[in-house]
Amino acid sequence: MSSPLTSTAPRWLLATVVLAVAVLVAVPVAAASGATTPLVLGDAGAVVRWGQPLVRILHDLAASLTLGLLLVGGLLARESTDGKGFRRTTAAQGAFAGGVVWMLSVLVMLYLTYAELAGTPPSAPGFLEDLIGNVWALEVLRLLLVEAVIVAALVALCAYASSRATLTWALAVGLSALLPLAFTGHASSTLGHETAVNALALHLVGITLWVGGLLAIAVLLPVLGPALPDTVARFSTLAAWCFGAVAVSGILFATVSVGTPANLFTPYGAVVVAKVTLLLVLGGAGWLQRRRVVARGVDSPPRFARLALGELVLMGAAVGLGVVLGRTPTPEPVAVDVTPVISLTMHPMPEPWSWARMFTTWRPDWLFVLAAVVAVGLYAAAVVRLRRRGDRWPLHKLLLWTLGWAAFVYVTSGGPGVYGRVMFSVHMVSHMALMMGVPILLVPANAITLAMRALPSRRDGTLGPRELLLSAVHSRWASFVVNPVVAGMLFFGSLVGFYWSGILGWALSTHAGHVFMIVHFTLVGYAFVWALVGTDPGPAKWPAPLRMIVLLVTLASHAFFGLSIFQGGWLLAPEFFKTIDVPWVQDLLADQQLGGGIAWGLGELPTLLLMLMVAVDWMRRDERDAARSDRQAERDHDAELTAYNARLAQLAKQDRTAGRTR
Repeated sequence: MSSPLTSTAPRWLLATVVLAVAVLVAVPVAAASGATTPLVLGDAGAVVRWGQPLVRILHDLAASLTLGLLLVGGLLARESTDGKGFRRTTAAQGAFAGGVVWMLSVLVMLYLTYAELAGTPPSAPGFLEDLIGNVWALEVLRLLLVEAVIVAALVALCAYASSRATLTWALAVGLSALLPLAFTGHASSTLGHETAVNALALHLVGITLWVGGLLAIAVLLPVLGPALPDTVARFSTLAAWCFGAVAVSGILFATVSVGTPANLFTPYGAVVVAKVTLLLVLGGAGWLQRRRVVARGVDSPPRFARLALGELVLMGAAVGLGVVLGRTPTPEPVAVDVTPVISLTMHPMPEPWSWARMFTTWRPDWLFVLAAVVAVGLYAAAVVRLRRRGDRWPLHKLLLWTLGWAAFVYVTSGGPGVYGRVMFSVHMVSHMALMMGVPILLVPANAITLAMRALPSRRDGTLGPRELLLSAVHSRWASFVVNPVVAGMLFFGSLVGFYWSGILGWALSTHAGHVFMIVHFTLVGYAFVWALVGTDPGPAKWPAPLRMIVLLVTLASHAFFGLSIFQGGWLLAPEFFKTIDVPWVQDLLADQQLGGGIAWGLGELPTLLLMLMVAVDWMRRDERDAARSDRQAERDHDAELTAYNARLAQLAKQDRTAGRTR
């Protein structure tokens, strides 16, 4: 007997079924939790109060379906052997339709959000003109507008998508459209702002790919055919990662929004408990699917369809609860005196600075802590995989990789990360460590080489982690960025652009700017060090003498930068530093000049290490070239030297003949 999901006509009705389940769960829970309670002052009406959660459900499911189709079509499902490309075409067409619904739902959310903020019904005279006039001035509206623009670009990509590369790029664009939503959460104004935003961003990516991937496989079931087993197996691995991301992000977000265990008995806490319970049930269902279906092979589409339908109903209920949770009033937080430093950094002023506190003060930045844990865990797992199959990997490289990420965590979550938010001099220590210290540890660990050896390769034309990494390191962008001259210019240009513009103030006073600063400094430093001493697969290396020249020129430029700040008489980001008014920093300009001296002095030691590493690489390459020449001479009995001597003899003979002629 065939399943309703295996026929072509009603398969698109599945999204409607999931939507209906989400609405049926959300409506009574929203009424009971106070998510749609009229506001005491400036209520915009029932249409706005109920329209917000209902449109958000449509938005979340449309985004999930769109990204899920791009994921399955671009990365999970192999194309048919007849060359017609109907699987990718079907996925692209479905993503286009889902993207249109996604974009329209964002615009409706923007419309209703302004009505709620203004306390004015959308039917009020002049409402649209007021909305247009304030859309960029109000942050939440600005974020929704940014999301709408990104989704519009996604829709344009899907309209012309015909290859796996285009679908993959569209997936990357779509994932970036989820990030603005993380800044609109109702916990974003608390002291746990950064934790809440990081957790919500991780949660959105995890739940969207999890729900969307399964929904997309069900929608594409009639065209997957023999590609279904591999597609389901690959999605099962991804779903396990998504479940982990959702679980970790849920714990982090609950620590901020729920607070004490007693708040679990509030309406907000009750919704949290219901959602956690549902997600645990989904995790169990996924584990059963992996054990009973994936491990034994998907023997028939109807069997998978029945299991997928049950999971998708639960996922629809989870989406409905998640939307209601975002609208339910949080428990009353502990009263906090909002000082200027809290207002600008979302953190209280640390204890007065001392050398001891630089090593004992910790404030975990969970985004970067999790990134480090995952990076070290994956590296260690790859080493274990190699050893189990009989290959060896130098343990000192694992040590370098671990030390590099440990240094990264210390810089972002330890004393440098805490005091660097309020003191320019300590901020410069963090900057130099991220750009020059951490990469010198990470680059020699050869993580790309390890990944190439440990990751399995796909033989069916799909893009797995190994294929994506291989494409990235051999792309034109990689060739451009890790060109030593370009990498050096990016290194120095980042210093000039960041500090001699308004970016410094933005990075110090906003979470988005802070994350951008950390990621940008680390990546630019990694690219610069890799261009000089990296040995991983990638673009061809420049000769060592030229790399040494680039290093010396960059060193001189960096010294000029540090010296200019050290001798400068103007204050960088004056509004920020004057507003927070750090008690133990009596002279802001003197602290800034100290930072310039740190940039000037601390840059010397990493540069010296890089020079030594380039010199060692230079000697090793000469030794390898000499050894290669010796082996070649042994194989061909020194044919090159023999040919060279014969050429000299011929020239001498020609000279003697010419002399006799004269």
